[in-house]
Parts: sequence; C-alpha cells; structure tokens
Amino acid sequence: MAAIYRRELKGYFNTMIGYVIIVFLLAFSGIYFMAYNLNYGYPYFSYVLSGGIFMLLIAAPLLTMRSFAEERKNRTDQLLLTAPVSLFQIVMGKYLAMITILGIPCAVYLLFPLMIKMQGTAYILSDYLSTLVYFLLGCVYIAIGMFVSSLTESQIIAAIGTFGILMVIQLWSGIIGFLPSSAMANVFGIAFLLSLLVWAVWRMTQNWVICLILEIVNLGVNGIVYAVKSEVYENLLSTICGKLNLIDTFNSIASNNLLDVSGIILYLSLIVFFVFLTMEMIQKRRWS
Repeated sequence: MAAIYRRELKGYFNTMIGYVIIVFLLAFSGIYFMAYNLNYGYPYFSYVLSGGIFMLLIAAPLLTMRSFAEERKNRTDQLLLTAPVSLFQIVMGKYLAMITILGIPCAVYLLFPLMIKMQGTAYILSDYLSTLVYFLLGCVYIAIGMFVSSLTESQIIAAIGTFGILMVIQLWSGIIGFLPSSAMANVFGIAFLLSLLVWAVWRMTQNWVICLILEIVNLGVNGIVYAVKSEVYENLLSTICGKLNLIDTFNSIASNNLLDVSGIILYLSLIVFFVFLTMEMIQKRRWS
C-alpha cells in the first residue's frame, strides 16, 4: 500500500493538480480570513471555513476525477490489478494520497486561529474542531468522488458526476423542504428508495433471486406496516433525510459550537461505505 500511496502522491504533484488544489484552498481561505477575521474582527476562524465550504465542491471533483478513470482509460488498471497487492491496498493507497493533498491546507488552517490569538480574543478549541470536521467532510467528498471515478473511464464525466452529487448534498436542507408529509406519499417514497437499493445490489451481484427476495420483503413489510399503523410514515422521509444532512454537522460546530458526535459517526460510516463500493466496482470489473 505504501508503494501505491507514494506513486499516487507523486503523480498529483508531477501533474500540478496537487499544487493547484492546495493553492486554491489556501488562497480562497486567505481571502475570507482577511475579510472576516482581520477586517471585520470576528474571533472565530470557523466562519471562514463555513463561508468557504463551497470550495470543497470544486476541489474534490478535481482531485478524484483521475483516481480510477484515468487508469481505466489508459488500461493501466490491469497492471494494478495483477500487482502483488490486494484490492484494499490499491484503493486505500489512492484514497490516502488524495486526503493527504486535502490535509496539507487543513494543517495550514491550524495557524490561522493562532494569528487571531495574537490580535486579541480567539476560540482555538472551537476552531480546531471546525477544521477537523471540515477535513472529515472533505474526506467524505473524496470517497464519493473516488467511487464515481471507478464507474467511468472519462475524467470529465467523473468530475461532473461528482460535482452534481456534492451540489445535491450542499442543497440537501432545501430539498428536504419539498418532501411530502402524508403517510401514503411517504410509504411510496420509502418503497421506491428501497427498490433503488435493491437495483443497486442487482447491478453489483447480478443475482436476480436474492434481489427478487429483497424486493418482495421491501414491498411486503412496507405494505403491512402501512396497513397496521399508517401514521408511522407521516413525515418519515423528511426525518430520515434530515439525519443525512452532512452540512448540518459542520454548521453545528462552526456556527453553534456544538459537537455532533452522531454526525462524525455518519461521516466515518459514509467514508467506509463508499470505499467499500469502490472496491466492489473494481472487483466486478476484474472478474468481468
């Protein structure tokens, strides 16, 4: 895994992508820092991270678009898959190289609260926690982008697809407001989402027997629960989707100084989930 990590990290700096992303994140954060903390005198560096969180929507797709799409296009993925390393080591080597690029500007961010402290009042612990959650959110975005890159051999499609998914995440709280509240609409919505999950399982396994059983269970359980106690489904979609609001976890620390432990667990779970999906997609291509 160390060899894969060094190879990928060196590749990002040889192609200048690593330098561009690091400079991009530091430059925009520096502008926000001058505006918020130096000019207006806000004591929280977390305001800078909160105002510039959109930078991850640009940095993550640029960072992840070449991770597997380029390998697939150049047919060098076959060399990787036949190398004396496991699939887990390949994926984690690439992933760790990408989060290292993100970690460099985040490490520099740790100096900004100290600069605020030199000018007066500072809330270093809160700012450091905000930086940590900002880094973890970026790690989630990178895991999503890496998975999208494993689906295609076009870097452009990988970048646009990742950006689209991240934009939906950014607008998630507004999207939740459009969800229906009635029990009937919610039971259909839950059943539809679970059917999409069953379809995803079929795409990865091609086992129609298991997927048919899962779909029957999905429709049967939802139908029985709705018939017995329909009020359970009222506002259920909004409640479930609200728990998946990634931006709220960051904002609870950056704006309200509240550490959301469940949100941190959600971040880590999503990282593991998308790394696992990436491995499954590559494994499927290896055997096909």
